[in-house]
Amino acid sequence: MAEVFQEFDESLVAPAGQAYHPRACGCEVENGLWEGWIEFVPATGPVLRTPRETTQPNRTDLAYWATGLSLVYLEGALGRALTPEATTPPAQRPPAYGRAAPSPSHAPVASTVAILDPFSVIREGEDVLRHELMALQAWHLRNIVRAYRLADERTGDLETLAQAPLVDLIVTATREIVAQKPIR
Repeated sequence: MAEVFQEFDESLVAPAGQAYHPRACGCEVENGLWEGWIEFVPATGPVLRTPRETTQPNRTDLAYWATGLSLVYLEGALGRALTPEATTPPAQRPPAYGRAAPSPSHAPVASTVAILDPFSVIREGEDVLRHELMALQAWHLRNIVRAYRLADERTGDLETLAQAPLVDLIVTATREIVAQKPIR
């Protein structure tokens, strides 16, 4: 059953001028993992939601993820929620959805849990992506590399790479993939 993990005090304003109150929601999925998404509740009108923002191994980790979301991350999430792929049911107090919206074309490998989608964040700019990545531990960065297949055999052993080289690898690979096939 879906639940609200974190309600944020900040209101975000969409380009059209509508103010939204963000909240991090999540639920357990059929394989025992927990997925999280962001909902945006307006004063009037339909609630918006993002596609899945994270998959975590348990409820505790999903709750922890929700507490660490920055204002910059929430602004990017609002942009994702405003895309035509996001559906909008009537506003309600409990989570409006039982699951996150369908994932974009650059979905992660199902067996690897990535805490951040670099293809979504890079839309806000490389500096934003780099900033968000620098806030993560090296093991999170390795999971992002694996989940989105951002490295090949030429990269070497990911386990030997420290945080800064992993961030560079993710930013560079994401930029190159986006340049080859722009994300809508």
